[in-house]
Amino acid sequence: MTELISSIPAWVAILLGLVGLVWGADRFVAGSAATARNLGMSPLVIGLTIVSIGTSAPEIIVAINAALSGSGELAVGNALGSNLANIGLVLGITALVAPLPTQPHLIKQEGPALLLVTLVAGILLMNNYLSRLDGVILLGLLVPLLWFTLSKKRGELSPAEVAEELEEIPTLGTAPAMGWLLLGLATLLLGSEFLVNGATRTAQALGVSELVIGLTVVAVGTSLPELATSIVSALRGHHDIALGNIFGSNLFNLLAVMSMPGLIAPLALEPQVFNRDFAAMALLTGLLLIGVIWSLRKRSGAQRSGRLGRRFGVLLVILYGAYYTLL
Repeated sequence: MTELISSIPAWVAILLGLVGLVWGADRFVAGSAATARNLGMSPLVIGLTIVSIGTSAPEIIVAINAALSGSGELAVGNALGSNLANIGLVLGITALVAPLPTQPHLIKQEGPALLLVTLVAGILLMNNYLSRLDGVILLGLLVPLLWFTLSKKRGELSPAEVAEELEEIPTLGTAPAMGWLLLGLATLLLGSEFLVNGATRTAQALGVSELVIGLTVVAVGTSLPELATSIVSALRGHHDIALGNIFGSNLFNLLAVMSMPGLIAPLALEPQVFNRDFAAMALLTGLLLIGVIWSLRKRSGAQRSGRLGRRFGVLLVILYGAYYTLL
């Protein structure tokens, strides 16, 4: 299989890989969510676990494949680069399309969780080495974080919101649901093989590190589903979904994606990973949280939400463009 993929031009392999990852993730999420529904799992649990993990499946599968192929830096670059793209590109463009209302729970639940995970990731990356213990710590934080989020959300959702969650889950028989799940997973695995192979050859041809390719081509490519989902959600008025996608995706990228190369093949990292890439991600994460807090402080007494406006979107896109130029 590797020889066959290597016979294809690198840019074609990358394109086929991205298409496979996007389509495969969509089918995998639909099949796994429908299967869980048929097994009697609650809509809230499905939404916060299966759907959330499924939308990060491209990054997770790519990270595993890259680590197994000895390209761990590409996986780390993908995790950090996807977070940068999610805030600077996805959220920035989404705010330009439709200003996003902010809810208090973002600074009471999702915000502190993202801040804590970002801090832990920074401490682990500070020594420029991603060890197996680091991977265990990151992945180990995922379970209590999901449990905490689930326990908080369970008491907050109204019956109408639960019904809305249920409508989002596909209605499929057990056999078709399992079929889509397996087909989606197989497509994800094949797509990741194409993407990692093409990205590695591109890095060699351009004379740049796999880290940079992971931060740019791979990160932006695997963030395209979040961009599409967030813009559509914002246009339909589902603003909470748009912002929630960013917070949730960034948490999974740090915990479930960046942990993979550490668990599979511990590696030494270039100093730029912490000094440049993590620092840029932490800066944009902090700016996002400040923007949410500021928007909530500026609301009038009758309003329950604030708003991230177009000027904030412009700022995020400019900062992301500056980082991309630096690379």
